[in-house]
Amino acid sequence: MKRRTLVQAGGVLAIAPGLALAQPNWPSGPVRIIVGFPPGGGTDALARVLAQKLSAMWSQQVIVETKAGVAGVLAAEYTAQQPSDGSTLLMAHINSHALAPSLQANKLRYNIDRDFTPIVLVGVTPNLLITNPANPARTVKEVIAQCKAEPGKLSFGSAGLGSAQHLALEMFKQQAQVDALHVPYKGSAPALTDLMGGQINYVFETMTAATPHVKSGRVVAIAQTRTKRAKGHPNVPTMEEAGFPGFEATTWYGLVGPGKLPTPIAQKINRDVNTILAMPDVQEKLDTYGAEDGGGSPEKFKQFIDSEIVKWAKVVKDGKVSVET
Repeated sequence: MKRRTLVQAGGVLAIAPGLALAQPNWPSGPVRIIVGFPPGGGTDALARVLAQKLSAMWSQQVIVETKAGVAGVLAAEYTAQQPSDGSTLLMAHINSHALAPSLQANKLRYNIDRDFTPIVLVGVTPNLLITNPANPARTVKEVIAQCKAEPGKLSFGSAGLGSAQHLALEMFKQQAQVDALHVPYKGSAPALTDLMGGQINYVFETMTAATPHVKSGRVVAIAQTRTKRAKGHPNVPTMEEAGFPGFEATTWYGLVGPGKLPTPIAQKINRDVNTILAMPDVQEKLDTYGAEDGGGSPEKFKQFIDSEIVKWAKVVKDGKVSVET
């Protein structure tokens, strides 16, 4: 028995150095999480939650770095060109990783499969169909009736051409078989300002941006765009409940690295982020932002991204959606 134990131990000792040499070097300096939107938004907020927890877990500085522009595409382009050593990560977003491949197919300077390594889904948030309290419509059925009574005249604001809000509107128009006027803004804030001021009729706004205004009574939530109700808005019906089976137009966030990121590094980050997402204080913050269903394996995240690309490519094609001004 002793001899067997010694042989086994010797085998372990003989193999261990080889394993150590096979492991890629973990970055010795700060780790950056690149965010493609200005500070204060949902992407930035979730990235900072992770950065704070990872800094403590790794005893290493993890910083959030903003590279805003082109609805997150600039940040994705930048990250794709960085070393694949774990020192630079991207808080990927539906805009950069699901909408841009079809909306900017001829201009995009990165390939989702080649230039990125999926690590972990951080969270999925619904959009809320919201309106001004002065608008009498309180149900999706009433919104559709208004659109059909005045084809092409009811105005729906968005955070910009090709944004998640814009594509949610396009999905609605196709499934409800209505015509409506899309009014793009440079971000959510000006769209919300004009909605509250009565200059536009509706917005499919991200839950993160819309919630404070819903709770204050300055806007009214008519429906939400996941197939299940979010914890933060349990009394707001889903589009599916309003008669549109499978209607799901979300905003989502997840960590990716540059292409060819070594598997052991991706797996370590995945394990650690999954641990963080399960922490009660982090769960509380995620609920505040309406971000649910985060976590899981890198493979699960890749499958999710692939399915989103296919879904939105069809919406873009069927709606002849263009981001050209």
